[in-house]
Amino acid sequence: MINVLVCGIGGKMGENIVALLNGDTGAQVVCGVDLHKPENCKVPVYSSFDGVEEKVDVIIDFSSPAVIKSELDWAVENGVPAVIASTGFTAEQLKFIDCCAEKIAIFRTANFSLGVNLLVKLVREAAEALGESFDIEIIEKHHNKKVDAPSGTALMLADSANKAFGNAKSYLNGREGNAGKRGNEIGLHAVRGGTIVGEHDVMFAGEDEIITLSHSARSKRVFAAGAIKAAKWLAGKSSGKYDMTDVLENI
Repeated sequence: MINVLVCGIGGKMGENIVALLNGDTGAQVVCGVDLHKPENCKVPVYSSFDGVEEKVDVIIDFSSPAVIKSELDWAVENGVPAVIASTGFTAEQLKFIDCCAEKIAIFRTANFSLGVNLLVKLVREAAEALGESFDIEIIEKHHNKKVDAPSGTALMLADSANKAFGNAKSYLNGREGNAGKRGNEIGLHAVRGGTIVGEHDVMFAGEDEIITLSHSARSKRVFAAGAIKAAKWLAGKSSGKYDMTDVLENI
């Protein structure tokens, strides 16, 4: 049985993880870290990692970038691998995550949905096939409480397309005013409203034709389920950085 610590257990994603692991024969939630303890929570919830006493085999983190330093300091000290599902990290924080991955196993991706990761693959294949004759625009839509923009998934899609061009394209976040003629860029546009779980459209606009590759998530449970599968896969792995490409056939 794999013992899971949920960082951000008081949030919606933490709630989904607890619900999905209820009765699971392969993994169980033994504790959580959050400033808010959810109602009817049956495991200890600590306000910081300093208080954790349970034996933990893997962390699932759906919190915010603000806790990444204390989380990974604790993980490295205790030799616990981490599944990082938060987005919006700074360049400095990403460098810190890379450094920690030299000591523990870290699984990080912007999106745990199988469909999204298939979309990432298809976007690169489309970019390679269509080439410079098609302009690329990415439109992402999320609920009105999402903090970072563009979304981590939108950036993941942009990076996938950009690999087809040797990462030569710049990213332009939205347009306003006299934007001028389009350059060698990938456009990213963010929409925030209501309770949209997550929608991503990658548009390839050519002369007289448009190809759009899309994904729409209808529930947050799909992300929680993917993170749980990733956690089960990661437990016991040696140090290093892992992502969905490593386990796509299992997730």
